[in-house]
Amino acid sequence: MPHVTIKMWTGRSDEIKTRLSEKVAQTIADDLGCKLSDVTVAVDDVNKEDWVDQVVSKEIENNPNIYFKK
Repeated sequence: MPHVTIKMWTGRSDEIKTRLSEKVAQTIADDLGCKLSDVTVAVDDVNKEDWVDQVVSKEIENNPNIYFKK
């Protein structure tokens, strides 16, 4: 607890994904008051041309659990 999945367009390096995951995990641990070792972060690459079908339509549109969207 907790686990987060970040979906992003393909093309970013493992170094960038690792750095981002570490920052997200640290923020979660700090804000929830849990141990960093209890947090897991996954990164799923999605092709840009598949983004609407695989992410927007299935996970973003009409999702009442979206807490941040600009």
